[in-house]
Amino acid sequence: MNVSQLTSLIKAKAKEIGFDSCGMAKAVSLDEEARLLEAWLNQGLNGKMAYMANHFEKRVDPRKLVDGAKSVISLSYNYFTDKKRNDPDAPKLAMYAYGKDYHDVVRDKLEILFAFIVEHVGEVNGRCFVDSAPVLEKAWAKRSGVGWVGKNTNILAKRQGSFFFLAEIILDVELNYDSPVKDYCGNCTKCIDACPTDAIYEPYKVDASKCISYFTIELKDEMIPSAFKGKFEQWMFGCDICQQVCPINAQASNHHEPMFEPLPELLSMSRKDWEELTEETYRRIFKHSAVKRTKFKGLSRNIAFLK
Repeated sequence: MNVSQLTSLIKAKAKEIGFDSCGMAKAVSLDEEARLLEAWLNQGLNGKMAYMANHFEKRVDPRKLVDGAKSVISLSYNYFTDKKRNDPDAPKLAMYAYGKDYHDVVRDKLEILFAFIVEHVGEVNGRCFVDSAPVLEKAWAKRSGVGWVGKNTNILAKRQGSFFFLAEIILDVELNYDSPVKDYCGNCTKCIDACPTDAIYEPYKVDASKCISYFTIELKDEMIPSAFKGKFEQWMFGCDICQQVCPINAQASNHHEPMFEPLPELLSMSRKDWEELTEETYRRIFKHSAVKRTKFKGLSRNIAFLK
């Protein structure tokens, strides 16, 4: 089987499994991205996310993650839903956290795709990644043509928007490589204008230490800085504001993944229910959810901050 045939087979299988897009890029050192990342870290824009500075060389060179790496397969998996909570005044979760933990769901899909590649190629040295290792996933999504980097630094796809997860397979197999796509943001600044904490401080640049997602998920302090009181617009875990206002996301369509469906109880909870949340209820609702990352104590802190 030649390289073109293998590339086409992988893309077809990815679509069959449920991925919305599948692009290929040559595994090389991300020299420009490394320079930008270093500058971002040196400015302290990662806040207290010290792990962002760890494994720097692996983060910018996939060949240090997989020996002999030749290709990076970048994939997207839709999680958009038009379902909303019943009480419009209730605290909000980022849409990606509605259903089962995406790490588990998408990784299972990746493993199926990787097994398919092994079946057709034979012995392959490779690894699967779903937001779980030092991989610059947005850089690879851009290089492989999955989408372009929007002004809010999310990956945008022309007919999908940005409500999708990114995942990668790095392997020592040569493939046909895709090219980056055009940036369609144009003169639009809606994401910048809508950010209530001014985290998007200029086009294509985000101060993570001011982002609502950072405060509600990554920050482990006992208290959220009082300077941001009244600016969270009811977000208790994550934030979708810059995605919600993006015109490209008007094209987003509902996902087809049953495991991403929100529990009815989750959508039916009122503001009062959330303010009186018990650890027992938390454990039941978020048993298989990405919300577990913030733990009951963290989510309770976030809800209290919204009062």
